[in-house]
Amino acid sequence: MADESAPPVFHTVIPIVNTLQDIFVQLGASSSAIELPQVAVVGSQSSGKSSVLEALVGRDFLPRGSDICTRRPLVLQLLQIQPDAGAEYGEFLHLPGNRFYDFNEIRREIQAETDREAGGNKGVSDKQIRLKIFSPNVLDITLVDLPGITKVPVGDQPSDIESRIRTMIMSYIKLPTCLILAVTPANSDLANSDALQIAGNADPDGYRTIGVITKLDIMDRGTDACAFLMGKVIPLRLGYVGVVNRSQEDILLNRSIKDALVAEEKFFQSRPVYNELADRCGVPQLAKKLNQILVQHIKKVLPGLKSHISATLVSVAKEHASYGEITESKAGMGALILNILSKYSEAFCSMIEGKNEEMSTSELSGGARIHYIFQSIFVKSLEEVDPCEGLTDDDIRTAIQNATGTRSALFVPDVPFEVLIRRQIAHLLDPSIQCARFVYNELIKMSHRCMVNELQRFPVLRKRMDDVIRNFLQDGLQPSETIIGHIVEMEMDYINSSHPNFVGGSKAVEIAMQQVKSSRVSTSVQKHKQNQSGSWPVGEVEKPKSGSTSLGISTIFGGSTKSCSANKPFSEPVHTIDHMDYSSSFIHLREPPIVLRPSDVNSDQQAIEIQVTKLLLRSYYDIVRKNIEDYVPKAIMRFLVGHTKRELHNVFIKKLYRDDLFEQMLQEPDDISIKRKRARELLHVLQQAFRTLDELPLDVKTVERGYNLTNNDPTGLPKFHGFSTSSTSPVASHSTDSDNTASPNNQRSSESHSGEWSSPFSGHFEISRGQSCCILCRKA
Repeated sequence: MADESAPPVFHTVIPIVNTLQDIFVQLGASSSAIELPQVAVVGSQSSGKSSVLEALVGRDFLPRGSDICTRRPLVLQLLQIQPDAGAEYGEFLHLPGNRFYDFNEIRREIQAETDREAGGNKGVSDKQIRLKIFSPNVLDITLVDLPGITKVPVGDQPSDIESRIRTMIMSYIKLPTCLILAVTPANSDLANSDALQIAGNADPDGYRTIGVITKLDIMDRGTDACAFLMGKVIPLRLGYVGVVNRSQEDILLNRSIKDALVAEEKFFQSRPVYNELADRCGVPQLAKKLNQILVQHIKKVLPGLKSHISATLVSVAKEHASYGEITESKAGMGALILNILSKYSEAFCSMIEGKNEEMSTSELSGGARIHYIFQSIFVKSLEEVDPCEGLTDDDIRTAIQNATGTRSALFVPDVPFEVLIRRQIAHLLDPSIQCARFVYNELIKMSHRCMVNELQRFPVLRKRMDDVIRNFLQDGLQPSETIIGHIVEMEMDYINSSHPNFVGGSKAVEIAMQQVKSSRVSTSVQKHKQNQSGSWPVGEVEKPKSGSTSLGISTIFGGSTKSCSANKPFSEPVHTIDHMDYSSSFIHLREPPIVLRPSDVNSDQQAIEIQVTKLLLRSYYDIVRKNIEDYVPKAIMRFLVGHTKRELHNVFIKKLYRDDLFEQMLQEPDDISIKRKRARELLHVLQQAFRTLDELPLDVKTVERGYNLTNNDPTGLPKFHGFSTSSTSPVASHSTDSDNTASPNNQRSSESHSGEWSSPFSGHFEISRGQSCCILCRKA
């Protein structure tokens, strides 16, 4: 039996983990996220796994046979009780409260439960059977007996049975919290061991694998397993333990486990080659090694496990709260709907104002996006527009000439400026309306992002709220667009040329004259080129050809030239003019074109007029643009955004807070009730687990102090009567060869002898020759 002076933590960590396993098994597949420490037993068929487990328990209780026997994972929890606590017994998790004092009955129940899930014809299932053994003759260990690796399918087994079993085994041993007990018979080729191969795949560094060499007594004469046990063939950081199994004859003759353990000890005592490996031989040594490594392993992972369970508990509690509780009364339904509508309205306003608790740090959201639309899209786009965009010099000159009528302009007329500026101001309406619609779309998106937890339960209510807010925002968009139209129309209707920021006519003329003067040289060159080309500006009268220079303009008005038209009396009726004969006329005029444009050649006066008009347009357009940039966002905020913030809650109450709609809007989908039930179960289990972990001191210093021994044992493991844990050399105190002692200066020598390296769970234990049997053999 274990030393009673061992620290209390040593006796409690494994039962606590066992309790956690029982708690989490209630969740089925959901418990896979919580990885608990355990020991998985792997090996091929007929490798002796069952014999090892029975030897650890000290009783026959597992199904036997020549074919596959373990067809479902068996979680075996060995729990030590006081000798005076009564007879040893077993309990199945699927039969709570039923104690099995007859271990033959335990075997039959394992077989029956296996058949219920996997069928009676060698089928395999991954659903666990959980069995607790309470006995004064065991150490606290939890093991998972997994189906043996098989090559050839039998019975109802599928053709890919080997692949399925390997996948099942890997699902356990790949977890970093799982220790691996790799069982290999000594009469097989250890280098090709299925158990060591699959363990190496899951634990390539070997930190979690313990090797067990079975059937040492049936090795060929003259051979032994010393090389295996010392790790010279396949090194493992946690080393190997050799055991002797009961033979098939022993089983048929009902030879007890106690007698088998006595025979095992005699076998090792009769083989001098194993004397120096006493700490690696026998089921008692395997039990202690498993117990102590498991304790160390649990000690290492428990603090992180508690943190993980705590974080999961908070997350599940939040999820469970989001599902709420079922309300059946009208008053309760009304209160729930009112609460949801109020929360939603508050959350929506908070999102606009930038006070949302779940504020994003990766992108702009809520009101920040609206501000971006105003400043970085709307204002910036208007600032980038040229006030004279779309207006050419010809357009401006044409407007000026049209405004003068039949007279030549002495000054720049007001009419073309006002006509042109109104046309440019009108271009500001479309982007202003577009800005309002951008903000409307953002508010719609915000309404979708604004999630109240309770709305997850009620899709009908959510849809109705979406319809209400969409219509409400649409109602707010219309007056916003109307006001924006009025703002632009006001700017068009009254051109305030007295505005203090307007450049004014005299200042514009002064600037324009300077600009024209600086460009006069280039303009003269261009005019000269046009004259040389012989082209005639549209609208100019064709000049006389060479040879007719004596005929001046005065001849048009009554010169000495003889012509029919000149001699005709002016008293001739007007209607006959169309029928006049111009064939004898000396000067012929071109017909004016249908579309008449001003001349391409500008005089200095025209150039000044065009520049003055451009200056006036730019100056006044900038004034209007600033007004639009200011008033349009204000109109949108007042009639759309602000109106939504002020009235959304009232609209919700008016449209949705109606007794006749309560029951319909609070209908839950079936999956919500299932999720609520599942979350409640998970929350209950996690609370149980957290309370269980609170029973164990998880402070690192406290736990470490619980394992430190008074003699400063370097292994940090608890001590047993008759066993030494102070040596890390496999030969321990029986060795007289100083070269084999482990020390920093002789590390290579130690490794070459043992084949083992240091590990967080390593430790070697020596059995006294005078102690023939450990607690597994003792009876209360």
